[in-house]
Parts: sequence; C-alpha cells; structure tokens
Amino acid sequence: MRRSTHAETHTTYGEVGATQAPDLMQYPPKGFRPAEYRTRVGHGDARFEAAWIATMTWKIQERSGIEVHVDSVPPVEEGGYHPVTFDDDGVPVDPAHWEQGRDESRFAPDGTPFLTAGTTATLSISAYGRSVQAPVRVVYVVDEPRRKGFAYGTLDGHPESGEESWVVDQTDDASVWLSIRSFSRPSTWRWKLVEPFMRRQQAMYTRRYLRALSLSEPDVPAEADVDLEAAAEAAHDDEIREPGSRRSGD
Repeated sequence: MRRSTHAETHTTYGEVGATQAPDLMQYPPKGFRPAEYRTRVGHGDARFEAAWIATMTWKIQERSGIEVHVDSVPPVEEGGYHPVTFDDDGVPVDPAHWEQGRDESRFAPDGTPFLTAGTTATLSISAYGRSVQAPVRVVYVVDEPRRKGFAYGTLDGHPESGEESWVVDQTDDASVWLSIRSFSRPSTWRWKLVEPFMRRQQAMYTRRYLRALSLSEPDVPAEADVDLEAAAEAAHDDEIREPGSRRSGD
C-alpha cells in the first residue's frame, strides 16, 4: 500500500453515507441494488482489536487479493512551536515547547496509519484475467468504543457507482462481528452490458472479505471462532436475491 498527498475529489453518486441507514435493504437509494452481510469473526477483546485494526488499515481488501494504492490523504496538522507564556506579573507560566502533530491514535501498533475520512485510493481488482482500476474515496469513519470501521464511495473511473461499508463491532457477550453493507449499480452503460459478470465478481470478493479477518494476528484464535459458512453462502447467492431481502451470518 502506497500513499501520497491530498487532492479534492467527488463521489459519482449523491447519497453519501446511505450505508448507515437502518432501512437500507428495504429502501435503498433509487436505482441502486443493496446488499448486507453480517458474520461472527471471533470473541474477546484481543480479537476485536485485531479485527478493527485490520479493517482500518485496508487489510480486508489486501487479504482479498486487491492492491490498494492510496492516492491522497487529508492534511494533518504537523505540529507547531509554542513560545513561553507569562502571567500578568511577568512570571513564566508555560515553558516554550514544540507540540508534536503526530497523534498516536491515528496509527496501528506497527506504525501503519489508519485510514481517515477524505482519503482517496485506487483499488486494483483482478477480473477475468485483467486488472480493473477502481478509484474510491473514504466517505466516513466509525470510531466508537465497541464499533469501528469505514465506508468508501466510488469516484470517476470505477466500474460501479455506489458505496460500501465494513464495520467491526463487539456485542455484550464479547462476540466480534463483521458487517458489510453496500448499494451499487454499473457506473456506465458499457459496464451495464456486463452486469451479470460484475455481480459474480462482487459475490466472489464479498466471500473473500468475509474470510479476511480470519487471517488476523497469529496469537489470536481465528478459524475456530469464525462462523463463515452461512455468510459465504449468502455472498454466493447474492446475485439471485431480491433487493428487499436480507441474508446474515448470525
């Protein structure tokens, strides 16, 4: 994964953030096809931490065979020099110091920066013997104590138009879950001509996404805790589902 500097971009659809809507499956943006999957990926705090760190560093995509090139990142305050300050009597209150701009909460333990809203990237996706370039923009980030993830929206040049989200949450019984939600449609009439093939590819990559978090840190129990069979079957059957239906791994 490579990174460069920030550049302003715009999504190719107007319903930014709609993957957060509770009724997405029943009332998707007009003309778009919704999908939703949820599968258990483990149990316990260590599992939750490993899963959300992987999610927030593009590991789900990379472990699914997608190359991620980060094109631009929103600017972050680099830090600044704060001179000595004095009270009304001229007594020094705060010594001069340099305030570092690096916020450690923005980085994984290995130093990999977490993705942030506004980040743009180009995904290289293999399909039928060729590589398809798919530009995306991170449209929101979820950062709650027991729920973390992000969504990206499509940019010009992406085969599809729409949005997809990946959110890891930990329930009261300490179970860890991955939820994937999306709405999409072919971005141009040319891609519309091969829509059945696109759906098969989308289902294949969804199965890979659902399995990606089973490859988390080696000291964290993985495969035995992952309830993948039903979720993977749901992804496989995705292209024949009615838009108003919902398939889940729980």
